[in-house]
Amino acid sequence: MAKTSFLRWVALFLGLAGPLFLAAGLAAEVVDRIVAVVNDEIITMSELDQASRAFMMQSGIKAQGRDAASLKRQILEGLIDQKLARAEAKKRGIEPTSKEVDQALEQFKKRNHISDDAALNQGLAQADLTLAQLRQQISDQLSQERLFTAAVGDKGMVTDGEVRRFYEEHVKEESGRVQLRLIKMPFPPGATQAQKDELQKKAETIAREAMQGTSFQALAEKFGVINADLGFISQGDLDPKLQEVIGRTKPGGLIPVQTPEGFQLIQIVERRAGLPPSFEESAPQIRRLLLQKDMERHFSEWVKTLREKAHIKIML
Repeated sequence: MAKTSFLRWVALFLGLAGPLFLAAGLAAEVVDRIVAVVNDEIITMSELDQASRAFMMQSGIKAQGRDAASLKRQILEGLIDQKLARAEAKKRGIEPTSKEVDQALEQFKKRNHISDDAALNQGLAQADLTLAQLRQQISDQLSQERLFTAAVGDKGMVTDGEVRRFYEEHVKEESGRVQLRLIKMPFPPGATQAQKDELQKKAETIAREAMQGTSFQALAEKFGVINADLGFISQGDLDPKLQEVIGRTKPGGLIPVQTPEGFQLIQIVERRAGLPPSFEESAPQIRRLLLQKDMERHFSEWVKTLREKAHIKIML
């Protein structure tokens, strides 16, 4: 299984940007098996299992056999980096205050159109997270953004040629873009058939009301589900089967999707066909994207220096 930046699934869920390390579960049973020691901290099997379940639920990846073992090892490596980064942030005195975490949590709720605590708790349950874990992830994100700035500084650099090459390869050939909204209803961990049937009925009810004109935001607030605006996406980047369905669906139309992980409702908001944006229009955004990737590379290399100084023992 190719190594991927699995840490990105948390950024998608939180609606945050920048390098992010996966926060582990905060509670562990006394009988837990220890799978790694990082300086004077431990990582337990329950932490690793919780992180693995959450990642697979959010990403839609269903790994089995050797792939599952490889994925779990990648996630463990990420948890080790997270422990090291958290300790370094504490050492440098750049941890966020409780008030800063509260403010970031409120921004997260507004950004994701979460109207109240009940809707937040519902979404967290579907994502296999607790509020304490979400707050810890936000705290880690804030401290690691500061750590990122302190470690990398202005090392990132992107040339005009790199921007032009990215445009030619990824933007110019774009055949069309479509704006999508998504309601996601994952199965709870270890869902029974009765729970799956109940969620299906809920999905059918939401789909029916959406077809009658109720907005996704109103439905998300009413039923306590996750509502996300995916923005404009190149149709060429979508799964071929989904491309075909979207091609036959008019703006305002609804596409119900069932996956092994749960149910999704995809709404087509707007379609933009014809010529892609010009190079001049695209260049600033491309430059920011490439600069972010370059700085993340520098940060990743810097994190390796923390490993070289640390005592790490893996027992998986």
